[in-house]
Amino acid sequence: MSKTYTTIQGDMWDLIAYKVYGNEVYMTDLLEANEQYKATSVFPAGVVLTCPEIPVKRSRIAPPWKG
Repeated sequence: MSKTYTTIQGDMWDLIAYKVYGNEVYMTDLLEANEQYKATSVFPAGVVLTCPEIPVKRSRIAPPWKG
């Protein structure tokens, strides 16, 4: 189940990704889930965005039985 995020004035895709996921690299996932806003660079307040679940990536360092 996806969560939502309601923007505040001045939010941008990378900042929203950082706030929601803790890392800006997930900005692409947010864009894909909210294509109707893909032309928006800086958001006004009150836009409700869908925040998809991000699959947990396995560490390549951990042994297989810890996966």
